[in-house]
Amino acid sequence: MTWIKICGTTNRGDALAAVEAGADAVGFVFAPSPRQVTPAAAEEIAVELPRHVDKVGVFANESAERIEDVARRVGLTIVQLHGDETPEFARNLLRHNDGRARLRVFKAVSVMPGVKGVLRDFLAADAVDGLLLDSAVLRVACMGQGTELVRGGSGVSFDWKRASDFVPGVAQRTRVILAGGLSPANVAEAIRILDPWGVDVCSGVEASPGAKDHVKIRAFVAAVRAGSGTAPV
Repeated sequence: MTWIKICGTTNRGDALAAVEAGADAVGFVFAPSPRQVTPAAAEEIAVELPRHVDKVGVFANESAERIEDVARRVGLTIVQLHGDETPEFARNLLRHNDGRARLRVFKAVSVMPGVKGVLRDFLAADAVDGLLLDSAVLRVACMGQGTELVRGGSGVSFDWKRASDFVPGVAQRTRVILAGGLSPANVAEAIRILDPWGVDVCSGVEASPGAKDHVKIRAFVAAVRAGSGTAPV
């Protein structure tokens, strides 16, 4: 079965709805976002989740010290890097975790010109436990001062068919997680084209930013399970 993460969780009800629907992971955004939560809020939610459910923390351009502190406090099982982190930063993160099993580290990579080089760098460095492929959207910055890159939560998909020329090669080296504009209506097609290890959804199962639609969560999980292949490891 394909690993399923419901990201951008901000409250207990939505997290439990994701678990009840059959999701494998719940994501907490600690980076600036309409879905951002505090470590204290995430800790209150995470403590009620079953042990088999991954607790994923999303960070962007944070210090290793803060990431490790939040991971310990919340009880994260996966750290997802969503900024400009280097392979060296990712490789050295969480390697000394107070004697506990090392947490997984996933790196989000925007599918845009130059993506193949970024992927090669992370693979060559053996830096992460998985690579999350996300869409990249440019929008006008505040007060019209140029543009800024929007990473995650945009509701926009990248071109899966064009990505199919390099994703299989990446998948032979590490876990590939697909994100960006996924929804109950299109996730089965995305899985058919790219056959990822996992999928990550946020805005595609929301009623509004930070508030999940439980019907959409159930529909998303059902759509993934209908088209899934082998079980995640």
